[in-house]
Amino acid sequence: MKEVQFSAMMMMSLLTVTLLVLLPQRVDTDGVTRRSRWMMAGGCALLAVQFLLQYVIGFRQMGVTQAVMVNLFFFIPTSWLMSVSVLNLQKEGQLTRHDWLPGVVTWTLTMALVLAAAIADRRPLLADTHEIRMAEYLGCGAYSLMQIYYSVLLFRGNRRLKRALSNYFDHDTDDLLQWMERSVVLLALIAIGVPLLIFSSGWWLRVYALLIFCCLYYLLFSFICYCVSNDQHKVTVAQQNAQEAGIGNDEKTESDLSDDDLQRVELAAQRWMSTEAYLRSGLTMPAAAAEMHVPQKLFRAWYQTKGFDSYSDWLQNLRIEHAKFLMKEHPDWSFDTIAENCGFSSRPYFHKVFSRLTGTTPQRYVDSLSAEPSH
Repeated sequence: MKEVQFSAMMMMSLLTVTLLVLLPQRVDTDGVTRRSRWMMAGGCALLAVQFLLQYVIGFRQMGVTQAVMVNLFFFIPTSWLMSVSVLNLQKEGQLTRHDWLPGVVTWTLTMALVLAAAIADRRPLLADTHEIRMAEYLGCGAYSLMQIYYSVLLFRGNRRLKRALSNYFDHDTDDLLQWMERSVVLLALIAIGVPLLIFSSGWWLRVYALLIFCCLYYLLFSFICYCVSNDQHKVTVAQQNAQEAGIGNDEKTESDLSDDDLQRVELAAQRWMSTEAYLRSGLTMPAAAAEMHVPQKLFRAWYQTKGFDSYSDWLQNLRIEHAKFLMKEHPDWSFDTIAENCGFSSRPYFHKVFSRLTGTTPQRYVDSLSAEPSH
Protein backbone atom coordinates (compact mmCIF):
# COMPACT_ATOMS: atom_id res chain seq x y z
CA MET A 1 0.00 0.00 0.00
CA LYS A 2 2.90 2.36 0.74
CA GLU A 3 4.24 1.86 -2.78
CA VAL A 4 0.86 2.76 -4.29
CA GLN A 5 0.62 5.88 -2.11
CA PHE A 6 4.12 7.03 -3.06
CA SER A 7 3.56 6.45 -6.78
CA ALA A 8 0.22 8.27 -6.67
CA MET A 9 1.76 11.19 -4.76
CA MET A 10 4.54 11.60 -7.34
CA MET A 11 2.20 11.28 -10.30
CA MET A 12 -0.31 13.79 -8.93
CA SER A 13 2.51 16.22 -8.18
CA LEU A 14 3.84 15.96 -11.74
CA LEU A 15 0.36 16.47 -13.19
CA THR A 16 -0.14 19.52 -10.95
CA VAL A 17 3.09 21.04 -12.25
CA THR A 18 2.00 20.24 -15.80
CA LEU A 19 -1.34 21.99 -15.32
CA LEU A 20 0.09 25.06 -13.59
CA VAL A 21 3.42 25.56 -15.35
CA LEU A 22 3.87 23.54 -18.54
CA LEU A 23 0.38 23.72 -20.05
CA PRO A 24 0.18 27.57 -20.17
CA GLN A 25 3.49 27.61 -22.05
CA ARG A 26 2.18 25.13 -24.62
CA VAL A 27 -1.18 26.67 -25.39
CA ASP A 28 -2.62 30.17 -25.13
CA THR A 29 -5.78 29.37 -23.19
CA ASP A 30 -8.83 31.61 -22.90
CA GLY A 31 -10.51 32.63 -19.66
CA VAL A 32 -12.81 29.59 -19.55
CA THR A 33 -10.03 27.08 -20.04
CA ARG A 34 -7.80 28.96 -17.61
CA ARG A 35 -10.39 28.68 -14.83
CA SER A 36 -10.95 25.00 -15.57
CA ARG A 37 -7.20 24.43 -15.53
CA TRP A 38 -6.85 26.07 -12.12
CA MET A 39 -9.72 24.06 -10.68
CA MET A 40 -8.31 20.83 -12.10
CA ALA A 41 -4.87 21.71 -10.72
CA GLY A 42 -6.38 22.49 -7.31
CA GLY A 43 -8.05 19.09 -7.15
CA CYS A 44 -4.86 17.40 -8.30
CA ALA A 45 -2.78 19.23 -5.68
CA LEU A 46 -5.19 18.26 -2.89
CA LEU A 47 -4.93 14.65 -3.97
CA ALA A 48 -1.14 14.84 -3.94
CA VAL A 49 -1.25 16.21 -0.36
CA GLN A 50 -3.65 13.45 0.66
CA PHE A 51 -1.35 10.72 -0.67
CA LEU A 52 1.63 12.45 0.98
CA LEU A 53 -0.04 12.44 4.41
CA GLN A 54 -1.13 8.84 4.00
CA TYR A 55 2.42 7.87 3.05
CA VAL A 56 4.29 9.86 5.73
CA ILE A 57 1.95 9.56 8.73
CA GLY A 58 0.43 6.21 7.83
CA PHE A 59 -3.22 6.81 8.71
CA ARG A 60 -4.18 3.44 7.26
CA GLN A 61 -1.84 1.73 9.73
CA MET A 62 -3.40 3.75 12.57
CA GLY A 63 -6.83 2.37 11.72
CA VAL A 64 -9.60 2.41 9.15
CA THR A 65 -11.45 5.27 10.85
CA GLN A 66 -8.47 7.60 10.75
CA ALA A 67 -7.67 6.81 7.11
CA VAL A 68 -11.28 7.29 6.01
CA MET A 69 -11.48 10.65 7.76
CA VAL A 70 -8.40 11.94 5.92
CA ASN A 71 -9.70 10.52 2.63
CA LEU A 72 -13.02 12.32 3.00
CA PHE A 73 -11.36 15.58 4.04
CA PHE A 74 -9.34 15.73 0.82
CA PHE A 75 -11.22 13.58 -1.66
CA ILE A 76 -14.57 15.37 -1.49
CA PRO A 77 -13.13 18.76 -2.59
CA THR A 78 -10.87 16.98 -5.10
CA SER A 79 -13.77 15.24 -6.80
CA TRP A 80 -15.86 18.40 -6.61
CA LEU A 81 -13.20 20.62 -8.21
CA MET A 82 -12.53 18.16 -11.02
CA SER A 83 -16.22 17.76 -11.80
CA VAL A 84 -16.86 21.51 -11.78
CA SER A 85 -13.77 21.98 -13.95
CA VAL A 86 -15.24 19.84 -16.72
CA LEU A 87 -18.67 21.40 -16.19
CA ASN A 88 -17.10 24.83 -16.63
CA LEU A 89 -15.81 23.76 -20.05
CA GLN A 90 -19.20 22.42 -21.05
CA LYS A 91 -21.03 25.59 -20.03
CA GLU A 92 -18.47 28.01 -21.45
CA GLY A 93 -17.81 29.42 -17.98
CA GLN A 94 -21.48 30.12 -17.25
CA LEU A 95 -21.59 28.29 -13.93
CA THR A 96 -24.52 28.90 -11.60
CA ARG A 97 -24.94 28.66 -7.85
CA HIS A 98 -26.46 25.19 -8.27
CA ASP A 99 -23.24 24.08 -9.95
CA TRP A 100 -21.06 25.18 -7.02
CA LEU A 101 -23.15 24.56 -3.90
CA PRO A 102 -23.40 20.73 -3.77
CA GLY A 103 -19.66 20.34 -3.29
CA VAL A 104 -19.41 23.01 -0.61
CA VAL A 105 -22.45 21.65 1.24
CA THR A 106 -21.23 18.05 1.06
CA TRP A 107 -17.77 18.83 2.44
CA THR A 108 -19.12 21.12 5.18
CA LEU A 109 -21.80 18.63 6.21
CA THR A 110 -19.35 15.72 6.34
CA MET A 111 -16.80 17.60 8.43
CA ALA A 112 -19.54 18.89 10.74
CA LEU A 113 -20.87 15.37 11.29
CA VAL A 114 -17.42 14.00 12.15
CA LEU A 115 -16.63 16.93 14.46
CA ALA A 116 -20.02 16.67 16.18
CA ALA A 117 -19.51 12.93 16.72
CA ALA A 118 -16.10 13.53 18.28
CA ILE A 119 -17.44 16.28 20.58
CA ALA A 120 -20.47 14.23 21.63
CA ASP A 121 -18.26 11.26 22.46
CA ARG A 122 -15.64 13.46 24.16
CA ARG A 123 -12.86 11.62 22.39
CA PRO A 124 -10.00 12.85 20.16
CA LEU A 125 -10.96 13.57 16.56
CA LEU A 126 -8.88 10.68 15.24
CA ALA A 127 -10.22 8.20 17.79
CA ASP A 128 -11.81 5.00 16.52
CA THR A 129 -15.33 5.22 17.97
CA HIS A 130 -18.71 4.00 16.82
CA GLU A 131 -20.07 7.55 16.60
CA ILE A 132 -17.25 8.78 14.36
CA ARG A 133 -17.54 5.67 12.21
CA MET A 134 -21.27 6.33 11.71
CA ALA A 135 -20.56 9.97 10.84
CA GLU A 136 -18.07 8.78 8.23
CA TYR A 137 -20.65 6.40 6.75
CA LEU A 138 -23.05 9.33 6.40
CA GLY A 139 -20.27 11.42 4.87
CA CYS A 140 -19.50 8.69 2.31
CA GLY A 141 -23.17 8.54 1.40
CA ALA A 142 -23.30 12.31 0.98
CA TYR A 143 -20.20 12.18 -1.22
CA SER A 144 -21.77 9.51 -3.43
CA LEU A 145 -24.93 11.58 -3.84
CA MET A 146 -22.84 14.65 -4.68
CA GLN A 147 -20.85 12.86 -7.36
CA ILE A 148 -23.93 11.23 -8.86
CA TYR A 149 -25.51 14.69 -9.07
CA TYR A 150 -22.46 16.04 -10.90
CA SER A 151 -22.38 12.97 -13.13
CA VAL A 152 -25.94 13.70 -14.25
CA LEU A 153 -25.04 17.35 -14.96
CA LEU A 154 -21.93 16.32 -16.87
CA PHE A 155 -23.79 13.68 -18.87
CA ARG A 156 -26.42 16.22 -19.91
CA GLY A 157 -23.73 18.74 -20.78
CA ASN A 158 -21.86 16.18 -22.86
CA ARG A 159 -25.04 15.31 -24.75
CA ARG A 160 -25.70 19.01 -25.40
CA LEU A 161 -22.18 19.47 -26.78
CA LYS A 162 -22.51 16.45 -29.06
CA ARG A 163 -25.72 17.85 -30.51
CA ALA A 164 -24.07 21.23 -31.06
CA LEU A 165 -21.19 19.57 -32.89
CA SER A 166 -23.41 17.38 -35.06
CA ASN A 167 -25.45 20.45 -36.02
CA TYR A 168 -22.35 22.34 -37.13
CA PHE A 169 -19.78 20.04 -38.71
CA ASP A 170 -20.31 17.77 -41.71
CA HIS A 171 -18.57 14.77 -40.15
CA ASP A 172 -18.74 12.58 -37.07
CA THR A 173 -17.31 14.41 -34.05
CA ASP A 174 -18.09 11.95 -31.25
CA ASP A 175 -14.40 11.27 -30.72
CA LEU A 176 -13.88 14.88 -29.59
CA LEU A 177 -15.87 14.26 -26.41
CA GLN A 178 -15.23 10.59 -25.70
CA TRP A 179 -12.78 11.45 -22.92
CA MET A 180 -15.43 13.57 -21.24
CA GLU A 181 -18.08 10.88 -21.46
CA ARG A 182 -15.73 8.19 -20.13
CA SER A 183 -14.60 10.45 -17.29
CA VAL A 184 -18.21 11.00 -16.21
CA VAL A 185 -18.79 7.25 -16.06
CA LEU A 186 -15.55 6.62 -14.17
CA LEU A 187 -16.25 9.33 -11.59
CA ALA A 188 -19.73 7.88 -11.01
CA LEU A 189 -18.29 4.39 -10.51
CA ILE A 190 -15.78 5.72 -7.99
CA ALA A 191 -18.55 7.48 -6.06
CA ILE A 192 -20.73 4.38 -5.96
CA GLY A 193 -17.85 2.30 -4.63
CA VAL A 194 -16.80 4.69 -1.86
CA PRO A 195 -19.32 3.62 0.83
CA LEU A 196 -18.72 -0.04 0.01
CA LEU A 197 -14.94 -0.24 -0.28
CA ILE A 198 -13.34 2.70 1.55
CA PHE A 199 -13.81 0.91 4.89
CA SER A 200 -12.36 -2.35 3.62
CA SER A 201 -8.79 -3.57 3.93
CA GLY A 202 -6.42 -5.95 2.21
CA TRP A 203 -6.53 -6.66 -1.51
CA TRP A 204 -9.98 -5.13 -2.03
CA LEU A 205 -8.71 -1.77 -0.82
CA ARG A 206 -5.54 -1.99 -2.92
CA VAL A 207 -7.51 -2.76 -6.06
CA TYR A 208 -9.97 0.05 -5.37
CA ALA A 209 -7.17 2.55 -4.64
CA LEU A 210 -5.49 1.58 -7.90
CA LEU A 211 -8.79 2.00 -9.73
CA ILE A 212 -9.27 5.50 -8.29
CA PHE A 213 -5.73 6.45 -9.25
CA CYS A 214 -6.10 5.17 -12.83
CA CYS A 215 -9.48 6.89 -13.31
CA LEU A 216 -8.23 10.24 -12.06
CA TYR A 217 -5.05 9.93 -14.11
CA TYR A 218 -7.15 9.31 -17.22
CA LEU A 219 -9.30 12.35 -16.46
CA LEU A 220 -6.33 14.64 -15.86
CA PHE A 221 -4.29 13.41 -18.83
CA SER A 222 -7.30 13.63 -21.16
CA PHE A 223 -8.03 17.16 -19.94
CA ILE A 224 -4.46 18.20 -20.76
CA CYS A 225 -4.64 16.62 -24.23
CA TYR A 226 -7.97 18.33 -24.85
CA CYS A 227 -6.52 21.73 -23.98
CA VAL A 228 -3.44 21.22 -26.15
CA SER A 229 -5.36 19.91 -29.18
CA ASN A 230 -7.66 21.82 -31.53
CA ASP A 231 -10.69 19.93 -30.22
CA GLN A 232 -11.53 22.60 -27.67
CA HIS A 233 -11.70 25.26 -30.40
CA LYS A 234 -14.04 23.12 -32.50
CA VAL A 235 -16.41 22.60 -29.58
CA THR A 236 -16.38 26.31 -28.73
CA VAL A 237 -17.13 27.33 -32.32
CA ALA A 238 -20.07 24.90 -32.51
CA GLN A 239 -21.48 26.13 -29.19
CA GLN A 240 -21.17 29.80 -30.11
CA ASN A 241 -22.83 29.21 -33.47
CA ALA A 242 -25.78 27.46 -31.82
CA GLN A 243 -26.23 30.39 -29.43
CA GLU A 244 -25.90 33.06 -32.13
CA ALA A 245 -28.30 31.25 -34.46
CA GLY A 246 -30.85 30.76 -31.68
CA ILE A 247 -30.71 26.99 -32.04
CA GLY A 248 -31.51 24.93 -28.96
CA ASN A 249 -29.33 21.85 -28.67
CA ASP A 250 -31.67 19.61 -26.73
CA GLU A 251 -35.04 20.05 -28.34
CA LYS A 252 -36.47 19.54 -31.80
CA THR A 253 -37.73 22.56 -33.75
CA GLU A 254 -40.04 21.19 -36.43
CA SER A 255 -42.97 23.03 -34.84
CA ASP A 256 -41.24 26.35 -35.63
CA LEU A 257 -41.73 25.74 -39.36
CA SER A 258 -44.95 26.96 -41.00
CA ASP A 259 -46.18 25.65 -44.34
CA ASP A 260 -44.84 28.73 -46.12
CA ASP A 261 -41.47 28.33 -44.42
CA LEU A 262 -41.42 24.65 -45.31
CA GLN A 263 -42.01 25.35 -48.99
CA ARG A 264 -39.44 28.13 -49.00
CA VAL A 265 -36.69 26.02 -47.44
CA GLU A 266 -37.64 23.00 -49.56
CA LEU A 267 -37.19 24.95 -52.81
CA ALA A 268 -33.96 26.53 -51.60
CA ALA A 269 -32.57 23.16 -50.51
CA GLN A 270 -33.51 21.49 -53.79
CA ARG A 271 -31.81 24.22 -55.82
CA TRP A 272 -28.73 23.94 -53.62
CA MET A 273 -28.60 20.14 -53.83
CA SER A 274 -28.94 20.24 -57.63
CA THR A 275 -25.52 21.92 -57.76
CA GLU A 276 -24.01 19.04 -55.73
CA ALA A 277 -22.56 21.57 -53.32
CA TYR A 278 -23.07 19.04 -50.51
CA LEU A 279 -20.12 17.02 -51.86
CA ARG A 280 -17.57 19.58 -50.63
CA SER A 281 -15.57 18.33 -47.68
CA GLY A 282 -15.59 20.53 -44.58
CA LEU A 283 -18.99 22.07 -45.32
CA THR A 284 -20.38 23.48 -42.07
CA MET A 285 -24.05 24.09 -41.34
CA PRO A 286 -23.71 27.93 -41.33
CA ALA A 287 -22.05 27.77 -44.75
CA ALA A 288 -24.75 25.51 -46.20
CA ALA A 289 -27.56 27.66 -44.78
CA ALA A 290 -25.90 30.82 -46.13
CA GLU A 291 -25.62 29.31 -49.61
CA MET A 292 -29.32 28.42 -49.49
CA HIS A 293 -30.13 31.93 -48.20
CA VAL A 294 -32.19 30.55 -45.30
CA PRO A 295 -31.76 31.07 -41.52
CA GLN A 296 -30.05 28.23 -39.71
CA LYS A 297 -32.98 27.73 -37.37
CA LEU A 298 -35.39 27.20 -40.28
CA PHE A 299 -32.86 25.00 -42.04
CA ARG A 300 -32.53 22.79 -38.96
CA ALA A 301 -36.31 22.59 -38.54
CA TRP A 302 -36.63 21.59 -42.21
CA TYR A 303 -34.18 18.67 -42.16
CA GLN A 304 -35.75 17.46 -38.93
CA THR A 305 -39.05 17.13 -40.82
CA LYS A 306 -37.14 14.80 -43.15
CA GLY A 307 -36.39 12.50 -40.21
CA PHE A 308 -32.82 13.61 -39.47
CA ASP A 309 -31.83 14.63 -35.94
CA SER A 310 -28.73 16.54 -36.97
CA TYR A 311 -27.12 18.36 -39.87
CA SER A 312 -24.33 15.80 -40.17
CA ASP A 313 -26.87 12.94 -40.39
CA TRP A 314 -28.73 14.71 -43.19
CA LEU A 315 -25.56 15.55 -45.11
CA GLN A 316 -24.04 12.09 -44.72
CA ASN A 317 -27.22 10.52 -46.08
CA LEU A 318 -26.98 12.71 -49.21
CA ARG A 319 -23.33 11.79 -49.67
CA ILE A 320 -23.91 8.06 -49.25
CA GLU A 321 -26.71 8.15 -51.83
CA HIS A 322 -24.33 9.86 -54.24
CA ALA A 323 -21.63 7.31 -53.41
CA LYS A 324 -24.03 4.50 -54.32
CA PHE A 325 -24.72 6.24 -57.63
CA LEU A 326 -21.00 6.53 -58.37
CA MET A 327 -20.46 2.86 -57.56
CA LYS A 328 -23.03 1.94 -60.18
CA GLU A 329 -21.75 4.39 -62.81
CA HIS A 330 -18.04 3.83 -62.18
CA PRO A 331 -17.43 0.27 -60.96
CA ASP A 332 -13.72 0.67 -61.72
CA TRP A 333 -13.27 3.53 -59.25
CA SER A 334 -11.47 2.81 -55.97
CA PHE A 335 -13.13 3.49 -52.65
CA ASP A 336 -10.57 6.23 -52.01
CA THR A 337 -11.76 7.99 -55.16
CA ILE A 338 -15.41 7.48 -54.23
CA ALA A 339 -14.80 8.89 -50.75
CA GLU A 340 -12.95 11.92 -52.11
CA ASN A 341 -15.65 12.69 -54.67
CA CYS A 342 -18.40 12.45 -52.05
CA GLY A 343 -16.89 14.82 -49.48
CA PHE A 344 -15.56 12.26 -47.01
CA SER A 345 -12.25 13.09 -45.38
CA SER A 346 -10.88 9.55 -45.67
CA ARG A 347 -11.72 6.07 -46.91
CA PRO A 348 -12.03 4.59 -43.36
CA TYR A 349 -14.52 7.29 -42.43
CA PHE A 350 -16.47 6.69 -45.65
CA HIS A 351 -16.49 2.97 -44.85
CA LYS A 352 -17.78 3.66 -41.33
CA VAL A 353 -20.63 5.93 -42.46
CA PHE A 354 -21.60 3.68 -45.38
CA SER A 355 -21.80 0.62 -43.13
CA ARG A 356 -23.84 2.48 -40.52
CA LEU A 357 -26.40 3.88 -42.97
CA THR A 358 -26.77 0.91 -45.32
CA GLY A 359 -26.11 -2.05 -43.03
CA THR A 360 -23.45 -3.40 -45.37
CA THR A 361 -19.90 -2.58 -46.41
CA PRO A 362 -18.99 -0.74 -49.64
CA GLN A 363 -17.32 -3.86 -51.00
CA ARG A 364 -20.37 -6.03 -50.36
CA TYR A 365 -22.56 -3.38 -51.95
CA VAL A 366 -20.38 -3.40 -55.08
CA ASP A 367 -20.44 -7.19 -55.12
CA SER A 368 -24.24 -7.16 -54.91
CA LEU A 369 -24.36 -4.83 -57.92
CA SER A 370 -22.21 -7.24 -59.90
CA ALA A 371 -24.47 -10.13 -58.94
CA GLU A 372 -27.60 -8.38 -60.24
CA PRO A 373 -28.78 -9.72 -63.62
CA SER A 374 -28.28 -7.29 -66.48
CA HIS A 375 -31.32 -6.12 -68.47
